[in-house]
Amino acid sequence: QVQLVESGGGLVQAGGSLRLSCAASGRTFSMYTMGWFRQAPGKEREFVAAIRWSGGSTFYADSVKGRFTISRDNAKNTVYLQMNSLKPEDTAVYYCASLRSGEWTNAYHYDYWGQGTQVTVSS
Repeated sequence: QVQLVESGGGLVQAGGSLRLSCAASGRTFSMYTMGWFRQAPGKEREFVAAIRWSGGSTFYADSVKGRFTISRDNAKNTVYLQMNSLKPEDTAVYYCASLRSGEWTNAYHYDYWGQGTQVTVSS
């Protein structure tokens, strides 16, 4: 059984930083592209960032480019999202997910999801 467990969310002031972690189990984690998505109240789930299984390729949403960094440690079965220069509009529940196949930015192409972790950025 595949499990993804996010941690590291919390309340931070604008301009601050947080580091999210996603611990994976039940799958050969190192073989899969992993992504981070977020969902704010009343809004659709949106793509944030993704990283290829090898860690050699990453992709970011324009809204977070230059502020967020995705990375992974396959030995620890963990993917990270370092979030710097946080803005109030970054407030959302953040989810990690494992890509089944297809487009990295399409949530429907991911087959396993964590339960999410809340990130709240105050102004």
